[in-house]
Amino acid sequence: MTALLIVGHGTRDLEGAAQFRAFTERVGARAAARPELAVDDVGGGVIELSAPPVRDAVAALVAQGWRDVVAVPLILLAAGHAKGDIPASLARERARHPGLRTRYARPLGVHPVVVGLLRERLAASGQPQPDGVLLVGRGTTDPDANADLYRAARLLWETTRQLGVEFVEPAFVSLAWPSVGQGLERLRRLGARRVTVLPYFLFTGVLPGRIVAQSAQAAAGSGLEVSVAEVIGDCDALADLVLDRYAEAVRGPVAANCDACVYRIALPGFEHRVGAAQHPHDHPDDPAHPHGHSHAHQSHDSVVPRHTETPSVR
Repeated sequence: MTALLIVGHGTRDLEGAAQFRAFTERVGARAAARPELAVDDVGGGVIELSAPPVRDAVAALVAQGWRDVVAVPLILLAAGHAKGDIPASLARERARHPGLRTRYARPLGVHPVVVGLLRERLAASGQPQPDGVLLVGRGTTDPDANADLYRAARLLWETTRQLGVEFVEPAFVSLAWPSVGQGLERLRRLGARRVTVLPYFLFTGVLPGRIVAQSAQAAAGSGLEVSVAEVIGDCDALADLVLDRYAEAVRGPVAANCDACVYRIALPGFEHRVGAAQHPHDHPDDPAHPHGHSHAHQSHDSVVPRHTETPSVR
């Protein structure tokens, strides 16, 4: 008997936190309509900032008798949260609940479903026939994750250029460059005049709100017509993708792409992060243990530590 645990990041924004909880309920409803997946229960928890913490979500599943849990990280850009924080939090829950088996699914990533939802948000935005799109992600200190936003931007351009979109440029709202302002300036120099800023975010929150503010500031006096589209949001297509990730993990094993993982590969300038120790985020409702956990990919029951001499994933 297997339960599904959806693991999100968390947000201080009350509306965004409510959207995550509503999405968890939607996934449960969609799972009930797909009996072939044999999803016995669905829970949802976050690693920081808002309720419910992963601790409470796992405890609720265990209290109902579940001892086999597949965790799906609700992550678009797989940086430290997906590679370290969530696996470490699952390791902590196994220590709290002896006999609990956890399996770790792939993050959502740059999936055709996600790109299709971006096209829908673009079509529904207030900008009539934009000639430029600025795709704005969270931004990380992980070069591999940042590169995924460029991949998403290219796929979006490849699938919208026939609609008259001449340019799709990536930008980040925090931690990485180019910034929102720099992205809009690049589009202006390329010749765009009507730009839709497209947040690469699942739910609303502090950072999507910051995208709106930064876009307005950068657009002032630029000569650009700029509108900001909605986030991807709580929807059936996204819920079905989560269930597909669950099914893949149940069939398992899941092979993650580690070709450019900063914790395994010594990329120039990031050598110090190879094999770096990881520990769960300090959720306000679940203080971290005084010890850390080694950084790991998790497959089936175990957490597999990263080692420089073994670049493959078990």
